[in-house]
Amino acid sequence: MQAKISPKMRDISVLLSLLFLLLTLLSVSGCRVRDDKSPLRMVSGSAFKIALFADLHYGENAWTDWGPAQDLNSDAAISTLLHSEKPDFVVYLGDVITANNIAIQNATFHWDKAISRTRKRGIPWASVFGNHDDMYFEWPSEWFSATGIPQVNCPLSTISYSGSEPCTFRGTTRVELMKTEIANNNLSYSINGPKELWPGVSNYVLELLSSDGTKPALLMYFLDSGGGTYPEIISYAQAQWFKKQSQLINPNSKIPEVIFWHIPSTAYSQVAPKPNSVIAKPCVGSINKESVASQEAEWGIMDILAARPSVKAVFVGHNHGLDWCCPYRGLWLCFARHTGYGGYGSWPRGARIIEVTENPFTLKSWIRMENGSTHSDVTLSS
Repeated sequence: MQAKISPKMRDISVLLSLLFLLLTLLSVSGCRVRDDKSPLRMVSGSAFKIALFADLHYGENAWTDWGPAQDLNSDAAISTLLHSEKPDFVVYLGDVITANNIAIQNATFHWDKAISRTRKRGIPWASVFGNHDDMYFEWPSEWFSATGIPQVNCPLSTISYSGSEPCTFRGTTRVELMKTEIANNNLSYSINGPKELWPGVSNYVLELLSSDGTKPALLMYFLDSGGGTYPEIISYAQAQWFKKQSQLINPNSKIPEVIFWHIPSTAYSQVAPKPNSVIAKPCVGSINKESVASQEAEWGIMDILAARPSVKAVFVGHNHGLDWCCPYRGLWLCFARHTGYGGYGSWPRGARIIEVTENPFTLKSWIRMENGSTHSDVTLSS
């Protein structure tokens, strides 16, 4: 005969489970456990929706009329997409700014502008770096013509400037960008990752709790795929960091996992449809206008991901002319959709949406366009 468990004992069991989870997360480098941050949590009977904003490229050609106009277009696109989908969480999937076009050390101004529409609506978010976010400033050749260097205003609040010396053009580092975002935004769930993974910075993991708060419903890993001031790559050290953290947090692979980084791995090239061809099953998508611009090398991360049945999908940006998802060794490799009006390409703007449900767990995705339409529905949990 099975003994009955009293409500009090059941409550104690739940509390002990949560305490164990908290202690585990506290021991994990790069996990979000802060007193000032409420945990991300499912709502009973409702799906949890994540919007991916990729390749916004704020601050591009900031000294021209064209550049600021594109930022205004990006503002409008983000506002429209947030209004249409009403996501619970947003992921800024890299190339938030075009640092190589930002003439003085005020990249944080443009970064703040990029996240402002999400912040205004009270939606939490997390960021991962792309290759343009800390790229060195590229001096336009026309600045050395008769017209000269345009007048620039040094941001006194962000650099040391007495007024008698020229502006610095050294740019803003990944660490500075991340520190500023975190310090100035209570809704930011971004983390400056472990120092041992430097020069990569946006390496961390967030958990989405179940609606009853007793266990994680989803683990979200963020990895810095480099570029800009160092090679476009996910290092061996990052791969081993992921392996260690995932085994510690999710040793039996019972909790579903998704991965976010900016530059596609070389595995994307292996499954990619032929450029400019029709996207055929099992791949799902709407634009296939270029070849995959992948990382420079592969140092083990894809083998580690493929060996974990809990990993459902990887999401990247970088290629503005691709928005497909294709299966790869038991998981899905997905592009987002070019969201911002900065950067190359004139394809219509949009955002990839991810929808998570529990009991049973499902992971679905589609593309929401700025014009309100949706397409490319795919189930990633099957």
